[in-house]
Amino acid sequence: MNMRFLIFATAGVMMLGSAVTAAEIKIGFVNVAQVLQQAPQAAEAKKRLEKEFAPRDKRLVAQQKELKKLEEKLARDAAVMSDAERRKLERDILSKQREVKRAQEEFREDFNLRRNEELGKLQRKIFEAIKALAKEEQYDLLLTDGVVYASDKVDVTAKVQKKLQTLK
Repeated sequence: MNMRFLIFATAGVMMLGSAVTAAEIKIGFVNVAQVLQQAPQAAEAKKRLEKEFAPRDKRLVAQQKELKKLEEKLARDAAVMSDAERRKLERDILSKQREVKRAQEEFREDFNLRRNEELGKLQRKIFEAIKALAKEEQYDLLLTDGVVYASDKVDVTAKVQKKLQTLK
């Protein structure tokens, strides 16, 4: 019985000590998804990507229009074409379809790769801003993802967004 009492007493003292220590710890929460969405660097990255990929996008659109014209020609003139002309046009259409599909896949892969690069850069900047804020305001713990609830009192998302603007 004495051993049981000693274990419970020790656990109680440890919990009391933890409660006192927790009261002295400065804790905050950052909604990283919100910071990502509202970061000025995100808009800049989007513009860079659009500028970089616009010429390829225009080429893809032109290829698709050309393919559509060939398909319309086949649908419209197939009855009056010779078998050789029709087969040649069908082969051209098939070749163009493959070319367009390949170009679309390459475009998508390249775009996703570049978007992920830009996102990675932005995420690193955001975490720099979080760390800088934590040091400046002497936080002991700043939480991000996986938090079920955070009151406005500990939510420092707006402060991180301001800090991020200074890190351009």
